[in-house]
Amino acid sequence: MPERAPLRVAFTNIPRRLWAGGHNYQRNLFAALHRYSPGTIAPVLFAGTRDDPGELATFPSIAAVEVVQSPAFDHAGARLLGALALGRDGPALAAFRARGIDMVFESARFFGWRLPLPAIAWFPDFQHRLLPHLFSRSAYWRRDVGFRVQIASGRHIMVSSASALGDLNRFYPGISNGVSVVRFATEPPPGLLATEPFDVIAQYGLPPRYFYLPNQFWRHKNHQIVVDALDLLKRRGLDVVVAASGSTRDAREPDLFERTTSQVRSRGLETNFKHLGMIPLDHVYALLRTSMALINPSECEGWSTTVEEAKSFGVPMILSDIDVHREQTEGSARYFGIRDAAALADHMSHVVQTSGPTIVRDLLPNLDQRVGAFVADFVRLTRDVMESRVSQTAVPDR
Repeated sequence: MPERAPLRVAFTNIPRRLWAGGHNYQRNLFAALHRYSPGTIAPVLFAGTRDDPGELATFPSIAAVEVVQSPAFDHAGARLLGALALGRDGPALAAFRARGIDMVFESARFFGWRLPLPAIAWFPDFQHRLLPHLFSRSAYWRRDVGFRVQIASGRHIMVSSASALGDLNRFYPGISNGVSVVRFATEPPPGLLATEPFDVIAQYGLPPRYFYLPNQFWRHKNHQIVVDALDLLKRRGLDVVVAASGSTRDAREPDLFERTTSQVRSRGLETNFKHLGMIPLDHVYALLRTSMALINPSECEGWSTTVEEAKSFGVPMILSDIDVHREQTEGSARYFGIRDAAALADHMSHVVQTSGPTIVRDLLPNLDQRVGAFVADFVRLTRDVMESRVSQTAVPDR
């Protein structure tokens, strides 16, 4: 039997400054596919001409990954209008055909209801339905219409958790699309773990014992509750440090970061809440591995990348008590209500009082099993979608 050729799957670039979790997700997926299922899928990453060349340059280091920059992937909003009106994004389709693409993976992109290639639509979460007050009317409907046209176009839908599956069925009842739950797991590459963690701690002027909060500064990420908890702890006489990192830009609320940091200053918490900005990924892992605990206070997640990364190293976690966090950690973390700063402060106090000296954690031995299962589920999904497409287009015997 001849060997099956790798399935050439088109992905679109997710800039890290816009969505670090999505960027890291694709990078991790590509590396995991090569390690655990080499030769089955060849990812082809399509990017716009203005996307960061330094960021894109890191992808070809992952075996079997191709990167294509094309003006067909500039101006996503205008392209969406064309895809809706004409049924297909002509320039993108031409780029796909030029690279011999077999399947398209849509993430916050729609290439048309007449796209002549099988496609998987990833719905990371349903934040606009769960937290509609955080969206302008136009942003809400842009996102909701995007989901609805993908559903109406017969896309196979991928979600990342049972919690997200429940949301899909609740908000879009009665859909007949194929739906798959693919829970991702992360395995940081060795090259990103070579940085000396204590050098990174010193570079940012952090104490040996600190909590880590690597979330982008978006309203639903709920940094406010961490500031409130730090204030409570300081009033109790406990001086602790939270190191935060990630983009400070939220297009929906441009002044959120400045208003929060102004509040930090007015409360005298400058030495307790230290925002480091957008830092290199190797520094993220270094700070995570040596922290007392990861804090993720988010109000909404589809399947948290930061939680998966903490699980990879066995980092203790203090998490908002939302369904997906319970699902993701199977009860192994500490949980607090998304408005309960006192409960968060209590958890932080307990960790401070019970944690030992600072250590550098290594990847856990069960990681291969978790990441291998993720890859197997993703490969199975792509094959099922391809086989379904073939059966739908097959001409019956006469």
